[in-house]
Amino acid sequence: MSSLRIRTLKGLFWSAIERFSVQGLQFVLSIVLARVLAPSEYGLIGMTTIFVSISQALIDSGFSQAVIQKKEVVEEDYYTVFYFNLSSSILIYFILFLIAPFIADFYQEPILINLIRIISLNLIINALSIVQISKLSRNLDFKALTKSAIFSSLLSGSVAIYMAFNSWGVWALVAQLLGKSMINFLYLYYVSKWKPKLIFSKKSFDEMFSFGSKLLISGLLNSFFNNLYTIVIGKLYKKEELGFYTKATQLQQLPSETIVVILQRIMLPILSNIKDEKLKLSLAYQKIITLCSFVTFPLMVGLAVIAQPLIYTLLGVKWLNIVDYFQMLCIIGLLHPIHAINLNVLKVVGRTDLFLRLEVIKKIIIVVVLLSTYRFGMKTLICGQVITSILALYINSWHSKRL
Repeated sequence: MSSLRIRTLKGLFWSAIERFSVQGLQFVLSIVLARVLAPSEYGLIGMTTIFVSISQALIDSGFSQAVIQKKEVVEEDYYTVFYFNLSSSILIYFILFLIAPFIADFYQEPILINLIRIISLNLIINALSIVQISKLSRNLDFKALTKSAIFSSLLSGSVAIYMAFNSWGVWALVAQLLGKSMINFLYLYYVSKWKPKLIFSKKSFDEMFSFGSKLLISGLLNSFFNNLYTIVIGKLYKKEELGFYTKATQLQQLPSETIVVILQRIMLPILSNIKDEKLKLSLAYQKIITLCSFVTFPLMVGLAVIAQPLIYTLLGVKWLNIVDYFQMLCIIGLLHPIHAINLNVLKVVGRTDLFLRLEVIKKIIIVVVLLSTYRFGMKTLICGQVITSILALYINSWHSKRL
């Protein structure tokens, strides 16, 4: 068996262990927290999500993927990524700190001022660990990432549960977010043995920015439009309604995102090694699509069928309003891994220009559909999301087929 095949199988094994164990652990923790906390408190967190997501996309700038995708990486590349990300995260944190009162005024929720200012600290913490994650991912060392993720999820989740039962409310969710990132950073800093030096290479920056700049714009578009519905719902509907939508989305994303993360971690470094061998790349792509569909389709359909008893048993009667939302969102979850695979192929072959062009086209569709549905209630809004997901599948798949 070839060395690459062995590394792929090992990486897939540990990536699957990490995602299933961490997601399973977080699922249990989220059930406990959902039974204690109110939907309105999840709605408050939902209001902050778009600003943190956009900021995270700005900080990363596609540099971590550029490092993983490069055939030959030197230490200067890692130092450059580290200092660029860290300085960007500090700058963006201060911008969010200053505009927090305006965001709170927009939603008419004064508590958002402190929520945004504290949650945004996550940006700096994540910037500190991005190189360690990139190095371990490039080397397919998912064993260390697995241990870190399990440990940080368990410890931060335990703190959140303690706070929730002691009436800390929404701050229990904030503590979980920050605690997980901080513990993850400290663990990876210890095990990776990588330490930053005072080195910044303009040549390295230019090379990676050439690849990552298109992913940066695509990431910004994705972050904004993926959270556009939370802005509309948070502004036009009650925060409890946003809480229901947020929880339904989290439940739907739990299985689909798990599959996507496992595949993406393996796909980019492995397929990048065979990107010049078109036949091998094509066969590998087809196998991944087949395997993904075989797992995802029956899983998401099954969850949609048992949605009502599942939600009643796990979350309790106060969350039954999310049943219809969850069932519709399962269609999006069914298609999401296929979207991710098709877009990853564009990254592998270096067509980030096409990647960006497709994102712009899909975002135009989202705006048109959203403007056509927002006045007719939550269910119509989510139906619009399903329609855009189906159209996006066709657009992504057609270009992957051409390549």
